[in-house]
Amino acid sequence: MSEEQIYETVRSPDQLVQGYGSRKVAQRKYRRKGKDYLLRAVLEGHEEKIRVVTVYMTSKIDRYWEKEKK
Repeated sequence: MSEEQIYETVRSPDQLVQGYGSRKVAQRKYRRKGKDYLLRAVLEGHEEKIRVVTVYMTSKIDRYWEKEKK
């Protein structure tokens, strides 16, 4: 993953989901070498000051992607 992809995920996620406690997880889908991946950035803080705790790429999109509730 590139630094640019991390910034893009944090600033404009495809999805923002609840993490543990007050943490949020910014998620964005990417395609690499013909395969789909999910970049997940675990965030702490408020809108004005956000801290990235960790970032990782996973192929287990269905495990983390939250379906829209009807």
